[in-house]
Amino acid sequence: MRNTVRQELVARQLEEQITGHFPVGQRLRVLDVGLGQGTQALRLARAGHMITGLESDAQMLSAVRTALAAEPEGIRERVRLIEGDGRDTGVHFLPGSFDVVLCHGVLMYLAEPDAMLAGLARVLAPGGLLSLLVRNADALAMRPGLAGDWENALSAFDSPVYTNRIGLEVRADRLSALTATLAGIGAPLHAWYGVRVFTDPAGDDEQPRSTEELERILAAEERAGRTDPYRAVAALLHLCGVRG
Repeated sequence: MRNTVRQELVARQLEEQITGHFPVGQRLRVLDVGLGQGTQALRLARAGHMITGLESDAQMLSAVRTALAAEPEGIRERVRLIEGDGRDTGVHFLPGSFDVVLCHGVLMYLAEPDAMLAGLARVLAPGGLLSLLVRNADALAMRPGLAGDWENALSAFDSPVYTNRIGLEVRADRLSALTATLAGIGAPLHAWYGVRVFTDPAGDDEQPRSTEELERILAAEERAGRTDPYRAVAALLHLCGVRG
């Protein structure tokens, strides 16, 4: 359920930004940095856009290739996959090569993300859209606190570093810091959303009891992710900057 909520909300938010930002019917050049399982990339390819996926994990790339093989030929032709690191976009792409750049669930693995973000802005065309999905450092105490883990809840107030569900020590980002960074790299913040306000504490295997319940969950999460003060305590933040 947690992944379903994340992917569905981000897809809806992306569609809103793309629809409001680009002419209807424009075939966009999209770069997905750290595309993971390729969920958003495949959605955008099905919508007619040209996708380049950059992924450093060979196993992830293999999984995306398997998923892509099941798609119609027309969609397969719109997707190009490259094994590489998001910090090396300058090696792979010319400035202004893309209309949209996605970087979802990647910054948490970088101790210093600013250089990579500057590289992502560099490959955006003027007016291009940069979409970031990050762990919310201003809400790190929520998950352990709701679980009654008071020691980790208290420590979460003082550090952006945390241990994720697969046992890796990673880093969260603050909205204020990323807003300043986006302004500094020439892609100022245009819109932001919260993702997983209510469902973040759900167990890894927890599923909605029915399709109707999932629809209600998504409706509540979507509303909360756009509404203050709820979005500020979401587990994830979805930030959209526009290249000047």
